[in-house]
Amino acid sequence: MQNLTNYGQQLVNNLSAKYNLSYDAVMHMLISVNNGAGSMAQFNCPELGGGGQWMRGGMTMVGDMFNHGLKMTVDNLCNDLANGLSNQLVFAEIPQGMPGSSMWWPGDLGQPFSSGAQNNLRYAVFPNRLAVELNGQVTVYDTLDNNIGGVSQQQGSDNSLTFSSQYGTLSVNSLPIVSGNPPLPSTNFAQPSYTPEPELQTPQTPQTPQTPQTPQTPMMTTSSVDDVIQLIEKLARLKEIGAISEQDYNTKKAELLTRI
Repeated sequence: MQNLTNYGQQLVNNLSAKYNLSYDAVMHMLISVNNGAGSMAQFNCPELGGGGQWMRGGMTMVGDMFNHGLKMTVDNLCNDLANGLSNQLVFAEIPQGMPGSSMWWPGDLGQPFSSGAQNNLRYAVFPNRLAVELNGQVTVYDTLDNNIGGVSQQQGSDNSLTFSSQYGTLSVNSLPIVSGNPPLPSTNFAQPSYTPEPELQTPQTPQTPQTPQTPQTPMMTTSSVDDVIQLIEKLARLKEIGAISEQDYNTKKAELLTRI
């Protein structure tokens, strides 16, 4: 746990009494707000409804989504913590490159061109290098010919990291690793944990295979035979008056006789 300054110790004690929360609960929220650069927090605190998220001036989410009093407590507490972090030094200085340090990147990288934070993610951009800290694990990447403008954490199934450059939005995993290991994804506490139950399989009654039936030729009735004979007579008259040729007559006659 990070060490507090005298001001930080007093801040935690005062807010613990103000909101009737334990010291550990306020300390947990202080670290979460600090990791979110004072503008957001991702937390999992049993005293505050379990997992949730807070954004300054935006949306507050808690495990008990219909508990508006709890939402107000979280929002007010996080705002007080963010104000405290911006006023004075809350955490004792940690040497550069050590976990929890405000200068958390390796010392040989120097000073970054730009840096930022989102939830439990911090990044810093250097000449030809990108340093990323996720869940306390630092990884340094070779930026190649990319002019990196920022790094973001996608709230999806794998919380993948992306960065923006002159080539668009690309995955951080596409960059060669200089030191460290690929960061592991974190859990998005704002999303409820749900494990689908296995579907119950309804037993099916085995079906008896059916023997395919041979299509039956319909029986020719007396009326249908008479119809065919009448058609043949009509064809004969058409042939006599020259309406159809002898070949046409024989072809149609043979076709009609197949129906008998």
